[in-house]
Amino acid sequence: MQDLKPFRKKLEKLKSELTHRVTAIDKDIRHEGMSADWAEQASERENDEVLESLGNASSENLIRIKNALKRIESGEYFTCSLCGETIPAARMELLPFTTHCINCAEDLEH
Repeated sequence: MQDLKPFRKKLEKLKSELTHRVTAIDKDIRHEGMSADWAEQASERENDEVLESLGNASSENLIRIKNALKRIESGEYFTCSLCGETIPAARMELLPFTTHCINCAEDLEH
């Protein structure tokens, strides 16, 4: 049986980093400590759309990470959610929160 500790550790680290990123983006979007200068405020607001996009992507990845941690607990971490085949450890090392084997992922792309 595959040792899950390195995968859990990697996922926990990613979870922590993304949680921090989402919190920082949320704070920036809410303009805490916003400049008193109107021109500078306008410039800060222009960045909101980019920040929101980054925040959404980070939040989606955070959900994927939490689900991967649940799959570790349930013993389904290396099981493809579509075909039920084993996902190789090398793939999980590269994409620790993937739920699909290579074949199913390729089928989904087409």
